[in-house]
Amino acid sequence: MSLSSLSTPDAQLDLRGTPCPINFVRTKLRLEQMQPGNLLEVWLDPGEPIEQVPDSLTMSGYTVEKITECSDYFSLLVRCPVAVE
Repeated sequence: MSLSSLSTPDAQLDLRGTPCPINFVRTKLRLEQMQPGNLLEVWLDPGEPIEQVPDSLTMSGYTVEKITECSDYFSLLVRCPVAVE
């Protein structure tokens, strides 16, 4: 697996304009549909969404790999956990 595929999202979710906690619920539902180890890029508004959603995802067992501040939103890269046998 090349390094570029490690940071290229497998799916994208635009949740700009979506209030808390709906943005977290939608992110979690999308992650549950994905394969273990897949990467989801989520776009979140500044303020409460970017303050709340990453912490909630971490507490739910997901790995937040990167948070990037864009011009008027944040890009969040979340990794689906790989099931341990």
